[in-house]
Amino acid sequence: MGKVPFLKMHGLGNDFVVLDARHHAFELDGAAVRKLADRHTGIGCDQLIVLGPPRDPRATLLMHIRNPDGSAAEACGNATRCVALLLHRETGDRRVRIETAAGLLEAEILPDEQIAVDMGVPRTGWRDIPLARAEDTSRVDVALGPLAEPVCTNIGNPHATFFVEDAESIDLARFGPALEHHPLFPQRANIGLATVRDPSHLMLRVWERGAGMTRACGSAACAALVGAHRRGLTGRRAAVELDGGTLDILWRGDGHVIMTGPAALSFEGGFDRSLLTDRC
Repeated sequence: MGKVPFLKMHGLGNDFVVLDARHHAFELDGAAVRKLADRHTGIGCDQLIVLGPPRDPRATLLMHIRNPDGSAAEACGNATRCVALLLHRETGDRRVRIETAAGLLEAEILPDEQIAVDMGVPRTGWRDIPLARAEDTSRVDVALGPLAEPVCTNIGNPHATFFVEDAESIDLARFGPALEHHPLFPQRANIGLATVRDPSHLMLRVWERGAGMTRACGSAACAALVGAHRRGLTGRRAAVELDGGTLDILWRGDGHVIMTGPAALSFEGGFDRSLLTDRC
């Protein structure tokens, strides 16, 4: 049967198994994703990334994102930086376009080897998040325990960001699952706890939809900055400190959000092809 090669990569500890299906197409069912993502019996990851040929001629490749529970995700900022690093090493190009379910994402490898990704224009209408009913998305009527009135943002996927005095003092693993599945979020939501250190510095912890606690989430960091600025708590640029490290987030005047941070290749390997369902 042979082995399927994979790469293990991470952005600030948000880790990924990356599979290249550009030249040999295969299909992953939910069971295979769950096996590969399992940290005890599989490879282990926060998301599984499958690279395929682009459908949009402007893109270099198509990036599919699967959560550890087998569900699909529309966008992932940290994974986008990892894939941009791979493309840079393949082609030498410092600017790349990556197609995702959330649209085209442009990335640039900077001279210091940090990677800047244009995450696009955040959507803040209640239908765009989406929410189950009309709400003021800058202060949504959701509460659980010490958490209340999040800012909701769609930055390729839905986010609810709760602003609290001390994000580290709240048991996010306790409240995250119920909030992710709250009836107000028909497509579930990523749950962020944000503390404003000063107008240019946020601290953020994230319960990621379909993945649980994660050391970093790029789209959540973007959503936190957008939410903080909408609340008048920060300017349009801030360092967002996550459990795995810090991202620089800029909400430009043209509406686009730019996320800048590192990416790294951890190791390479192979797994038995019997885990996959081949198309050819």
